[in-house]
Amino acid sequence: MVAARVTLLDVARRAGVSRTTASFVLTGRRDMRISADTEQRVLRAARELDYRPNLTARSLRTRLTHTIGLVSDTIATDAFAGEIIRGTTAAALNRQHLLFIGETEGDPATEKRLVQDMLDRGVDGFLYASMYTREIRVPAALRGHPLVLVNCVARGRTPSVVPDELAAGRSAAAALLAAGHRDRVYLVGESAVHVYADRNRRAGITAAFAAAGASIAGTVACEWWPEPGYEAVRAFLATGARPSAFICLNDRLALGTYQAAAEAGLSIPGDLSIVSFDDSDLASWLRPQLSSVALPHFELGRRAVELLLDPGGGAHLVDMPLRPRASIAPPG
Repeated sequence: MVAARVTLLDVARRAGVSRTTASFVLTGRRDMRISADTEQRVLRAARELDYRPNLTARSLRTRLTHTIGLVSDTIATDAFAGEIIRGTTAAALNRQHLLFIGETEGDPATEKRLVQDMLDRGVDGFLYASMYTREIRVPAALRGHPLVLVNCVARGRTPSVVPDELAAGRSAAAALLAAGHRDRVYLVGESAVHVYADRNRRAGITAAFAAAGASIAGTVACEWWPEPGYEAVRAFLATGARPSAFICLNDRLALGTYQAAAEAGLSIPGDLSIVSFDDSDLASWLRPQLSSVALPHFELGRRAVELLLDPGGGAHLVDMPLRPRASIAPPG
């Protein structure tokens, strides 16, 4: 048999107060003169009875359901960017909200249906998240509803939460400069100025070296994956080039670079220093462990929920901390 739900009237009777007084205490109303003793009696009665408010009834009164819709392209099935979901869930629960999660796999029809289904369930607002940082066009189905973009930006005044990739580039460069690397430092990874991370990481690196009166020696261009990174760095080292350091534009490229360096008989960090971006699991698995600038996916999700519930326009930048490990040393 299902136990009967404890009602607000049960709490009021246990505390010896009116239903209205109990309601004011439990909803945090302070516009009524309620004594401290009365307030404590109500709170104690609620604890003793294990009272939980009827959210359905409350939503009918307030027009708020305390639910948030998270719509994404593929982050729910991507282990790395799935940290966004952990961040949003933790923040939502902390604010006594529930999260509905829907993944579109980039299909506009699926996206439209997901948004409509969430609206039918009365969500109070939306988070729209991308697996990788990019500029988007806000889906038509989301326009006119409370919305925060997560890991993406759009033209106009739609609030967004994105990693501070410009500062991240400066941090990676600063780590090498602090170790004494001022020349023979090369980037690894093809230039893709239309990609938010690439454009801003490069700009931050260039600015940091320029401020130190130095400059990047060149770029080893290749796709941002381990095999292309290995092939490109191996060919580069085969020319007789002897860089003092590489800045890899992500950890996958760093994996390929490690392999090419080992094949060329170069030790890390004795002969060659390496710093990277993303701080994926690879960074701590590599030997020596890789210094990498972390993508703050958990914090992106957390901040997005806070921004949705306490609105503020514009782009909100989230710090990307450098995780220093054993892959950087002074030039050999």
